[in-house]
Amino acid sequence: MIADYLLLFSSAFLAATILPFYSEVILFALLRAGGEPVVLVIIATLGNTLGAVVNWLLGRYLLHFRHRRWFYFSDEQIEKAQNWFQRYGFWSLLLAWMPVGGDALTLIAGIMKVRMWIFLLLVGTGKALRYVSVVYFTAWTTF
Repeated sequence: MIADYLLLFSSAFLAATILPFYSEVILFALLRAGGEPVVLVIIATLGNTLGAVVNWLLGRYLLHFRHRRWFYFSDEQIEKAQNWFQRYGFWSLLLAWMPVGGDALTLIAGIMKVRMWIFLLLVGTGKALRYVSVVYFTAWTTF
C-alpha cells in the first residue's frame, strides 16, 4: 500500500506543475481497489498542494529573469496577468484546482508575492474539495 500512496502523491505533485498528469484517475483506481478515502484524499491534497508551491516559488523568482533573451513571457503578458490577479484577488486561488488555468494562478500568486499561509490555505482547500468530490463520485458510481 506504501507504493500506492507514493504513486498517488507523485502523480498529484506532478499534476500541480506544468506537466500533464491526472491524479484523479489514480485516486479513482485506488478507491475502487478499497483504499481508505480519508487517507487517500490527504495524500493527494498534500502532493498537489506541494506541487503548487513549486509553481509559487517559480513565480516568486521568475521576474528576476524577465530581461533575458530566452525569457518566455513578454512584459505585456506579465502585466496583463498581474492586472487580472489584482482585479479578482487572492480568492481566485480557490480555483487553483482547475485543469486549465489553475497552474497559471499559482505561478501568478508567486509573482504577486501572495503570502505563503494564505496561498496554502486557499489552494489546499480548493484542491482538497476536488479530491473529496472524486471520492463522492466514486462512491456514487459503485454498483
